[in-house]
Amino acid sequence: WGKPVTGFGKINAKLLILGLAPAAHGGTRTGRAFTGDKSGDFLFKCLHKAKISNQPFSKSLNDGLELNSTYITNIIKCVPPGDKPEKEELNNCSNYFNVEISNLKKIKTIITLGKVAFDNCVKFYKKNYYFPRKPKFEHGKIHLLPNNIKLISCYHPSPRNVNTKIISEKMMFGLLRKAKKLSTI
Repeated sequence: WGKPVTGFGKINAKLLILGLAPAAHGGTRTGRAFTGDKSGDFLFKCLHKAKISNQPFSKSLNDGLELNSTYITNIIKCVPPGDKPEKEELNNCSNYFNVEISNLKKIKTIITLGKVAFDNCVKFYKKNYYFPRKPKFEHGKIHLLPNNIKLISCYHPSPRNVNTKIISEKMMFGLLRKAKKLSTI
């Protein structure tokens, strides 16, 4: 509980899935992002259906889960107070994310789960590359980053978004299939 949660998956991944922060009763409890909570249940069901993961669930560090040329992480490594990160926390944690993403040398596609993850991913790339104009968050939209990585913005698979039909299994599955094809995995 309360410890930082690093990313997991293949270091030679072609697909990066990026969320905001570990959930207090999910990743923080289990030690793996998108594990042990409703968002993770939804995500892994869809990842399995798209043949990106070998199983439709993620319960613990030792559950046998494997990802197909994919790496999953969060912008922030600890649960933010009140589940809303402040600018200072985003800035402090950005160093860890910057190192993590810099080590993923074969990334072809990034899916950002939610607007905060999207904005902070763009912020990382703006520090390192020239952008003629800032990409705009829009579910399913593909943006070409200056280094030819494709950035796909996606609604977060939170229970609220799923229950209110902002995102559905069909929408997520379609987006994952598109990302898989773009990444050639």
